Amino acid sequence: MSAVRQSARASEAGSADDLSGIPGDLHGALEDVNVPAYAVDRFGIIRWINAAAKKLVGDVRGKQQSSVVVPEQAREAKESFLRKMMGTEKSTEGTVVVVGPGGERVQVEISSTPLHEGHRIVGVFGIVHHRAKSAPPLPHPHLTPRQNQVLHLLSHGHSTAQIAAELHLSVDTVRNHIRRMLRALGAHSRIEALAVAHREGILRRDHHGEG
Repeated sequence: MSAVRQSARASEAGSADDLSGIPGDLHGALEDVNVPAYAVDRFGIIRWINAAAKKLVGDVRGKQQSSVVVPEQAREAKESFLRKMMGTEKSTEGTVVVVGPGGERVQVEISSTPLHEGHRIVGVFGIVHHRAKSAPPLPHPHLTPRQNQVLHLLSHGHSTAQIAAELHLSVDTVRNHIRRMLRALGAHSRIEALAVAHREGILRRDHHGEG
């Protein structure tokens, strides 16, 4: 029986820390992987980012994590961080707009989770999925270039707010573009406009390097 108990304890120990059996440099792999990743301390200060994250937002180490997102999303970022630190929010995923090194706005998907040391939460770790920009839509004779862009983003499921962030416009301006686009296409709703666009071949495909 003692041998069985020893085997069970060994199995439990192995399952608790499976990474201990991997001889490679995990930290080095996180540095080199082509997916942006970051770690924030318990005060909300960015303490570590990998090379891919630096390409996306610059070297933001030492800055508040909320300063990396656009101002209108800073409060939401702070509140989500505080919920994780209090243990009331675990792993989350969300769409945010971050500020690039040159001040450009970039829409990304962030998955983040609390960092634990024993039973204490000591920070937050996250990875970022940078969504590549889609190719522009085919032109339509009755749509302006901006209305064409808005139609294309609608076809990819973007909300009015997301389109505003993507095109650096106000929400009201985007709503005006959508209203004029609907009139130009003879449609009464966004769904009907997309149906017209597909029927007329405006949205028949994306061009991701096809010849």
